[in-house]
Amino acid sequence: MMTAAQMRAARALLGIDQRTLAKLAGVSVPTIQRMEASSGNVRGVVGSLTKVVEALEVAGVELIGQNSPSAAGGRGVRLKPDGGA
Repeated sequence: MMTAAQMRAARALLGIDQRTLAKLAGVSVPTIQRMEASSGNVRGVVGSLTKVVEALEVAGVELIGQNSPSAAGGRGVRLKPDGGA
């Protein structure tokens, strides 16, 4: 699962806008907008979500799940469990 915050952060790390992500994933801009407006985990058609995740991974982003180790040794960003407080 990917959260809306992860999706926005992934775009920010890549320096791309919603339109570019939509093009890379082969989905519409409104689809990206709806996904990023989700509360918590991204909601949407499974096929569209899969396309977005694959596009982000091909572009160089590793999505890290809750309590999961990073598979690679590259730099990354992760929220602290308590939200940083």
